[in-house]
Amino acid sequence: MIRPLARFLPVIVLAGSLFAQQAIDATELVRRADMKRRGKTSSGTMSITVERPGWKRTVSMKVWSLGTAYSLIVITAPAKEKGQAFLKRENEMWNYIPSIDRVIKLPPSMMGQAWMGSDFTNDDLLKESSLSGDYTHTLKGTETLDDIECFKVELLPKEEAAVVWGKMILWITKENDDIIRAERYDEDDELMSVEMADNIKKVDDRIIPTRMEMLPADKKGNRTVLEIGAMQFDRPIAESFFSQQNLKRVR
Repeated sequence: MIRPLARFLPVIVLAGSLFAQQAIDATELVRRADMKRRGKTSSGTMSITVERPGWKRTVSMKVWSLGTAYSLIVITAPAKEKGQAFLKRENEMWNYIPSIDRVIKLPPSMMGQAWMGSDFTNDDLLKESSLSGDYTHTLKGTETLDDIECFKVELLPKEEAAVVWGKMILWITKENDDIIRAERYDEDDELMSVEMADNIKKVDDRIIPTRMEMLPADKKGNRTVLEIGAMQFDRPIAESFFSQQNLKRVR
């Protein structure tokens, strides 16, 4: 009886190690993709175009970030919103409104709200949550999108994580670790939005998608397009830069 069981033990051990390796690979894959697109730090320019049936508008901005804990956004156009700024320091967020020269503290519950009337949330722009740190990851297989081979990864929030979504599914390119599609679901597993990324080109020291299109699942004809302009990654930025003083001063 002992000898036949011993014959099967290597198979059982091998199967267990493969499943463990799969979990490790999924987490590492998301970590690489997450770090590639945001870097340890980033600074530069972006624009967001909000499209609705019958109208559209574009907002231009300067952005700075340090990990997921610190970020600063300053609107540069149009003139009506110019100078308005958003600051996040760890779990706190503020909005500066130049027309009344006032800084307003925003509650954490606002992270899931639309940013400047767009289809992106405050969390998307201010990078409150971490794809690699706030979720568990499961490799669900591979798929081909637009002739690009991708890993399909399911993300479920950790119990202690204060995140917006109940589930995410990412399509990450096999060759370059780029997230080219992301589906966001609420706590009832209902699809809320789809983000698609393209226009892959070199920005600073890396090649990344520079155009992200966000499509809400329940609002036909609505979309928001985010386009990355000039950007620098991994340059030193002190935590002290992300202050309420700079919220008013940086332009």
